[in-house]
Amino acid sequence: MTQITDLNPKLVWEIFDEITKVPRPSKKEEKIRQFLITWAQQRNIEVHEDKAGNVLMKKPATSGYENRKTIVLQSHMDMVCEKNNDVDFDFDNDPIETIVDGEWVTANGTTLGADDGIGMAAQMAVLVDDSLQHGPIEALFTVDEETGLTGAFNLEAGFFDGKILLNLDSEDEGEIFIGCAGGIDTTAWFDFKKTPAPKSHQALKIGITGLKGGHSGDEIDKGHGNSVKILNRYLWETNQKFNIELAHFEGGNLRNAIPREASATFLVPHHDKEQARADFNIFISKMENEYGLTEPDMKLTLESAELPEWIIDSTTKNNLLDAIYGCPNNVIAMSKRMPGMVETSTNLAAIKLKNDTQIEITTSQRSDIESGKYDIAQSVGSVFHLAGAKVEHSDGYPGWTPNPDSEILEISKTVYKNRFGNEPVVRSIHAGLECGLFLEKYPYLDMVSFGPTLRFVHSPDEKINIASVQKFWDFLVSVLENAPKN
Repeated sequence: MTQITDLNPKLVWEIFDEITKVPRPSKKEEKIRQFLITWAQQRNIEVHEDKAGNVLMKKPATSGYENRKTIVLQSHMDMVCEKNNDVDFDFDNDPIETIVDGEWVTANGTTLGADDGIGMAAQMAVLVDDSLQHGPIEALFTVDEETGLTGAFNLEAGFFDGKILLNLDSEDEGEIFIGCAGGIDTTAWFDFKKTPAPKSHQALKIGITGLKGGHSGDEIDKGHGNSVKILNRYLWETNQKFNIELAHFEGGNLRNAIPREASATFLVPHHDKEQARADFNIFISKMENEYGLTEPDMKLTLESAELPEWIIDSTTKNNLLDAIYGCPNNVIAMSKRMPGMVETSTNLAAIKLKNDTQIEITTSQRSDIESGKYDIAQSVGSVFHLAGAKVEHSDGYPGWTPNPDSEILEISKTVYKNRFGNEPVVRSIHAGLECGLFLEKYPYLDMVSFGPTLRFVHSPDEKINIASVQKFWDFLVSVLENAPKN
């Protein structure tokens, strides 16, 4: 059976294999940070750490390239931790189990962490491969990119010296990114009262599994179903007909992932339970008709459940179901400046019972336009305000405005065409990158972002195309060799 250490470029895959064995959830980067520092020290590589926990390694220029500009290679060390419900896995301690599946590498029921473990592996391979030709290299590894961009926000001014930065956190080989969307999170809380469950009712548990999920920026225009929105739709319709009681409703996990699974426990009067089941079968048919092409593995289930001790008070139940139904979700506007690109979007990411008296709704908004970002966040917030919820917006993060006159962009385009015989696609990405934050402390930075081909990131279906990793590596090496002179 083929292992990832058998793949080419061998050095990159071998280092990536090491990375997959080190737990690295967002905000819990202690183990991967220490791994990086120890790895550098064992190889006599200069290494530094700032107060935020970001790590910087340095490698001098190779002979004859001392007059080249310093290039900063950058990736983030944390990963999104998502797994299927039927998988027993502890992201704080367990190594990722990688699988070579034809043309792809994936993981066994969990996220793979190629976002951005493969970027880290490429940086580290550059640092130890003495056959390469390049100017001075600085390799920056940031913390907590996925859940708050904490490392980029708190990056110390003057931590690195380079004026050119290559962000290795993109997901489409053959594309060079020169801009990204800004983002903001909107969170709502409903306080509720517990009331005794009526014994004259039948408890039913509804669930949805098998959705693709994915990155709430890069995958938002793919037509993937949102488990929370779909499940709420059935609950809302059933509530209109039978005035259901709601005992439990949870779904989704991370703000930057489209929710794949959700479940709820609700009650209907005993004499209505058969009609509720019949309506559920009709609902399944509607969902299969709407999502059959984009969500072929969607599975909806309804089964009897044990009567709970308590239910959510009726007023909060109605407000909650109305708010989730009315909450905007998905693509809001397409770009007028870059045809075919998403301009503004919002993702209803998760619903959770935080304790016995509060329900939390997490949403995330993105836009290439700063005012558009705040507009959609306010739109989402207003829905929950009207429903009586407490609403808070995060500070957000800035986008990265494209610079079509970038020196490193021109070099990258030329290198790509010379190396592979065709022009790369140059565009902006709807996902958030750390580049916008870097510009706040290093306003002179000249940046591009690129990477190998990844699919279904932020979900257990995450996979990386094997052949694209070789092209990604060859491209990176060629860009470094052709770095501009001082």
